[in-house]
Amino acid sequence: MSAAPGSKGKVLLAYSGGLDTSCILVWLIEQGYEVLAYMANVGQEEDFEAAREKALKVGASKVFIEDLRRELVEELVIPTIQANAVYEAVYLLGTSVARPVIARSQVAIAQREGCTHVSHGCTGKGNDQVRFELAYYALDPKLQVIAPWRIPEFYHRFPGRNALLAYAAEKNVPVSQTPSKPWSTDENLFHISYEAGILEDPNVTPPKDMWKLTVDPEEAPNTPERITIEFKAGKPVRVTNEADGTDVSDPLDLFLYLNTVARRNGVGRIDIVENRFIGIKSRGCYETPGGTVLRAAHIDLEGLVLDREVRAYRDEHITPVFGKILYNGLYFSPEGDLITKMVPLTQTNVNGSVRVKLYKGTLSIEGRWSETETLYDMEQSSMDVQGDFEPTDSDGFIKIQSIRLKKWGSTFQQQKK
Repeated sequence: MSAAPGSKGKVLLAYSGGLDTSCILVWLIEQGYEVLAYMANVGQEEDFEAAREKALKVGASKVFIEDLRRELVEELVIPTIQANAVYEAVYLLGTSVARPVIARSQVAIAQREGCTHVSHGCTGKGNDQVRFELAYYALDPKLQVIAPWRIPEFYHRFPGRNALLAYAAEKNVPVSQTPSKPWSTDENLFHISYEAGILEDPNVTPPKDMWKLTVDPEEAPNTPERITIEFKAGKPVRVTNEADGTDVSDPLDLFLYLNTVARRNGVGRIDIVENRFIGIKSRGCYETPGGTVLRAAHIDLEGLVLDREVRAYRDEHITPVFGKILYNGLYFSPEGDLITKMVPLTQTNVNGSVRVKLYKGTLSIEGRWSETETLYDMEQSSMDVQGDFEPTDSDGFIKIQSIRLKKWGSTFQQQKK
């Protein structure tokens, strides 16, 4: 028997407009909650007004659609690039970077609307349930969380898609069926992910029509495309492309343009098996067009302008930690607060420009320069000019470095005897 609507309080549901969250919305009402729906515009290709109408039609008392694209770029994407953050050496954290801004906005609306609960449609096997809920609890410890896919009553009632479709039909929930695409996706302006369905077999080659953002590298233009990216304090501040006349500096517009140019050249695809935070291995395919270009250019510029020991310290103590914090959903935590404050300190001298060539799924760096940083001295580095470097100084350097190696070598020789 259904409880009276609203008798259990207000819940703000993170709503996508898809089958799962539409059924969850109706089910929560059935359980006695007043349901408010929340959608975050983080750059995904979505008909938000159609989703708003659908949520209201199936029973939401209010619908909130928040444009979070700019804060996603400025507060998460750019610091992630500054840190060169990555998970397990290859995953550029495209899903992870969006979760903090989505969760923060959801909590703020829940507080404003007097909600007692927040809810989401994340599965009980994935990372996102952890990311969202740890953020909820950090931002408002008093909020209660409803996670239907971890509630036995819910997941036993809906063991699969067919059960959800039957429930949707019973409750007059409009559903768009896409049986020809047997995988799930998550999209934002940084990337799109594909997982589950046929992709669960790690030896199945993704079909060509799965890739949504990027042109098939084999079908990309036969002429290379060249752009220049300028950085100040590790932040991208300008992108120019003489071929199409582009000159863009607004952070959001700049990133969207990098997506455009990388997409049409087939740049940014990966297919990996990763270790989820909860301990399960998962196969995922990702397209991160603009992020791939930006990260490569940033890393290259650091080689020119960043002090060796600062870079080494950052690479060992900040880059992997920042990536792990984002991946594991700990952005809103003491360590997350500490590491995000440390990243800018490593970027003071990352000023300069990088020339990038994009061609048929690849990118290569064709040059870099800085008008303000002077760590690179062309005369000093030259093999043809002595400059102010005295070669005989290397003699003492090598002798000091070899002291322990001579000791080790002597011991090794004695042991052989």
